[in-house]
Amino acid sequence: MVKLTAAATASIPRIVIFALTIVYGLAGLFGRDPWKNEDSIGFGVMWHLHTGSWQDWLIPSLSGREQSMGAPLPYWLGASFMDLFGSWIGDTNAARLYSALCFFGAAIAIWYACYLLGRRKEVQPMSFALGGQPNTRDYGMTLADGALLIFLACVGLAQRTHETTPMMAQLMGLSIVMYGTIRGLDKPWQGGAWTGFGLVLLGLSSNWALTALIAIAIASAVFFCKVKLQVQWTLSSLAIAIVGIGIWPMLWQLFAVSPSAQELALQAWAQTPPMHRYIAWNSLQFMGVNFWAYAWPVWPLALVSLAHWVRHEDAGAWRAPHLCIPLGLLLAGLVYVLFRVNANEHDLIILIPPMAILAAFSLPILRRSVISFIDWFAMLSFTIIAVAIWLIWFAKTTGIPASTANNVARYIPGFEVQFSWITLVIALGITFLWLWVVQWRTSRAPKVIWRCLIISASGTTLMWVLLMTLWLPTINYAKTYRFVAERLVQAAPANATCIDTSNLGPAQLASFSYFTRLPLADNPTCPYVLTHNASTASAFSALHDKKLKLLWEDRRAADRDERLRLYEVIPE
Repeated sequence: MVKLTAAATASIPRIVIFALTIVYGLAGLFGRDPWKNEDSIGFGVMWHLHTGSWQDWLIPSLSGREQSMGAPLPYWLGASFMDLFGSWIGDTNAARLYSALCFFGAAIAIWYACYLLGRRKEVQPMSFALGGQPNTRDYGMTLADGALLIFLACVGLAQRTHETTPMMAQLMGLSIVMYGTIRGLDKPWQGGAWTGFGLVLLGLSSNWALTALIAIAIASAVFFCKVKLQVQWTLSSLAIAIVGIGIWPMLWQLFAVSPSAQELALQAWAQTPPMHRYIAWNSLQFMGVNFWAYAWPVWPLALVSLAHWVRHEDAGAWRAPHLCIPLGLLLAGLVYVLFRVNANEHDLIILIPPMAILAAFSLPILRRSVISFIDWFAMLSFTIIAVAIWLIWFAKTTGIPASTANNVARYIPGFEVQFSWITLVIALGITFLWLWVVQWRTSRAPKVIWRCLIISASGTTLMWVLLMTLWLPTINYAKTYRFVAERLVQAAPANATCIDTSNLGPAQLASFSYFTRLPLADNPTCPYVLTHNASTASAFSALHDKKLKLLWEDRRAADRDERLRLYEVIPE
């Protein structure tokens, strides 16, 4: 049991927490192209549904490639936003409303999940003889604010939560499952409905392995938890999950999708992304190298929380809801990532919501030395990053210093500097706000338990907003296929009626389908062939016993390895 005064649990002003979350969530969503790789692929499928026929919605795929892309919900949502708002704000901007929906949905679910746990009897601070301890509502709100700040402070989430990938729907689904389970402790019917809805989001946005692991984790947490959920929670969550996840196969039957297409869709649903039946060495290596920086400062706070609550309470302390439920989901997420054939940063997203809840319960017991370390480390790191962003932007814009400007030009040849007063004003505004936050934190030394997070959360917001204002044209130029696609259009024969893309990667296919409107098809009999490296062209020539004549070769300015080539098939 912790000792806290009411003053230490004063919640953050609502305007501050709302503004921070909204600015972070919306920055970088608009005014840019789809980026290589996963962002382009996700957008490409959404755009194909938006521009195609209603049959394309039954089994989402990329334009020009009859291959199921797995669970459909992310693509349904993105395409729906295009249908509704694409004519007003543009297709790319409309598609990213899906990312905003998932991010804010996850943030709200995390806040309320921690708020409900923070009001529970077993986590309340010690009562004083003369009073002065925080009341239940204020303590819950303070912990919930802390969980949200920890979520925003996670360094690795910045770019990944602003992309049109299925992992965003998985993030929201997992967060809602966690909230529903916690809500079910007090209101079983309502909690079961939310848990079932979260499982539907997971089931229709991921493969079967993740959905099954999360369902098993929740069932296990409920079984071992000291506070038993009632049967109403189980019935409502199961009923909604089964009916909701079954919607997709029901549509196949309703609209008479062929058995072969159904089989391919089921295989993609089960193996997108591909999974091993054992721990993958590549994924284990990836976790060992990348997890610590990606999940900073979430993982150390979560470890502190676990160590304290297990060590200072009774032997079964881990069975308390505030530990048992998020810990079960965290372990399920770790198993999922480690069994991936090739894990990447997108997969780590699902680890953050349960860790943020665990980490929030470290705030009442953090030592002053730990708080100071987190504060000064975040302050120093983000200040250095901000200074670097400003200096490089100044060098790009003015050419001073020349060495820095030349280095940028060498990395992205052909880039033309674009100056905007609006972005400059926004960047200056967020920088002055950062300086004000630093001054407030260092001069007043507040005693509130969330004080060590305001610098970290503000720092990640500062870094992301500066990148998405001062550097957005540069990053967009480096990561888009727009410009190489325009050159492909100029190089393609005017009479071309079919260009084979079977040897093209999904990110390139999605981008070229959107930017070029060329007659792209997954058909090896086409008179022209588009590839993204020399080996695929050689393999195609040997497999089909055809000679190829190189018509065009190019690459994105910032990609030194990729080589896009257009060939003409020479008739025998």
